[in-house]
Amino acid sequence: MADLGDFFSCKLRIVEAKNLVFITSGKLFIRCYLCTGNTERIRLNSREIPSTSHPSWNDSVSLECSAANRDHCLDQLKQQSVVFELRWRNNSPILRRIVGSKLLGRAEIPWKDVLESSNMTIQKWVTTVSASSDVLDHGLKPPVLHVEMKVGVPSMAEMVKRRDDALKRWNECGCRHGSCSISGDDDVFALAAAIEAM
Repeated sequence: MADLGDFFSCKLRIVEAKNLVFITSGKLFIRCYLCTGNTERIRLNSREIPSTSHPSWNDSVSLECSAANRDHCLDQLKQQSVVFELRWRNNSPILRRIVGSKLLGRAEIPWKDVLESSNMTIQKWVTTVSASSDVLDHGLKPPVLHVEMKVGVPSMAEMVKRRDDALKRWNECGCRHGSCSISGDDDVFALAAAIEAM
């Protein structure tokens, strides 16, 4: 079982995009793919916003991870990347059905860049490889994305506070007994509550 010191977090923030003069209608969003260490990937979508030449999301997501060996897990993370896809969706349904989205451009950033930075944070503009014929046919600049990636290793004090907050919420569950009780030496429930709080 992982102890409180074996947690870390990965944060992604989608800030904005540029060079989208060829998009005049519909909605834009960013789709991110994160590897889970095996052959599976997690797919996350930003919120959809109206199309403009310079859209701004400022959306972020944090993923809390636990590992039996944090150093080993961070070493594996160094071998992974995050794929960012800029996607467009027509907001006019065709035959009363919402159609899928269209890929406008794709970029990839390795976690190694983040883990080897001075404070385990990078914020950068990344040029996408364009998939849009509008860009390719008319010699336009490919879309660029402004993203931030961060890996955080919380202090023991932060982890204890998260666990205590989770236990408080757990005790205020509203069950038929008025509250659930967790004994102080029941680490399994305490850890489960701490994980649920993240």
